[in-house]
Amino acid sequence: MRRRWPLAIVAAVLALALFFAQRAISDRPFPSNTTPDGAYVRIGRAITEGQPRAAFAYLETEAQWAAYSIRDLRSKATERVRASYPLDQRAAAVAPWAEEASAPDGADVFALLAAQRGWIARLERDLSGAASVEIHGDRATVVTGRGTRYPFHRRDNGMWGLTLFTAELQAEAERAARDLEVVERAAGDYERAAQSGEGRGR
Repeated sequence: MRRRWPLAIVAAVLALALFFAQRAISDRPFPSNTTPDGAYVRIGRAITEGQPRAAFAYLETEAQWAAYSIRDLRSKATERVRASYPLDQRAAAVAPWAEEASAPDGADVFALLAAQRGWIARLERDLSGAASVEIHGDRATVVTGRGTRYPFHRRDNGMWGLTLFTAELQAEAERAARDLEVVERAAGDYERAAQSGEGRGR
């Protein structure tokens, strides 16, 4: 029994030392969010903490606009369907984009698409410490310890935004715009048919 006490004390001391070391690392100040590596570190924290929505603040402006456009366009299409489509067709028509249409804002749209399209898994697999930063005007690249290269674009507010998902978000916004056009045409046809039916009924 006497021999076990020193071992227990040593284990407790080591546990405390590990706890305080981890806390010191977690409390270490991040680089400024007006630097590419500062934006990269914050994206990494958001992903590792399971909060991809928080990474939205560190996307480039064009990506953020696209995410908001997706939400707005899907919401408009949903409202149009509910106002003009036959009752038995409404649920099926809005189902493909229901989550995007009901998202509170662009950050939620990004988090939704990031989960659906494997962006989170991609970031989790590739994220590591920033080894170097290459800056050329308003463009920058963060090179990680694993050699992964993350492109950034300086925003008007001085912060840097990740450009990795901009093209896909913009493509989805364009798809949402086309879908809204289809919905508008169909809704117009349904409304004209309804009015024609009412006219004949008189």
